[in-house]
Amino acid sequence: MLKVAVVDGQGGGIGSLIVKRLKDEFGETLEIIALGTNAAATSAMMKSRSNKGATGENAISLNANRVDMIIGSLSIVLPNAMLGELTHKMAEAIVSSHAKKILLPLNQEGIDVVGVAKEPLPHMVEKVIEIVREEIGKETQHV
Repeated sequence: MLKVAVVDGQGGGIGSLIVKRLKDEFGETLEIIALGTNAAATSAMMKSRSNKGATGENAISLNANRVDMIIGSLSIVLPNAMLGELTHKMAEAIVSSHAKKILLPLNQEGIDVVGVAKEPLPHMVEKVIEIVREEIGKETQHV
């Protein structure tokens, strides 16, 4: 079973949408771990039916290498992002993890990613679903 961490902060709205779509599409074929930079974000993702949830720097640092895939906005690899909620240790753990990272290019931190078309969040989440579907296909071929 593919283990997926969804990382979010602040109110957890982006993470909640991702968790909801993953659950709607894949049900219990994925284990989804909600990793929030704060309790509100974790709680929001738990309400969207993630399997487990944990909060804070240590939880994110510890679990980054325990999953197969990490999903979140580009901010999750930027130290001091999310109004300072995303610490250097969190960003380093995510970037250094062996897990595949799927990052949504939301321009919230004053960073523009050149060559990326600006799309509404729901469209980006649908692209996340496509990538996860491909990864599940790869995993089942190796079994």
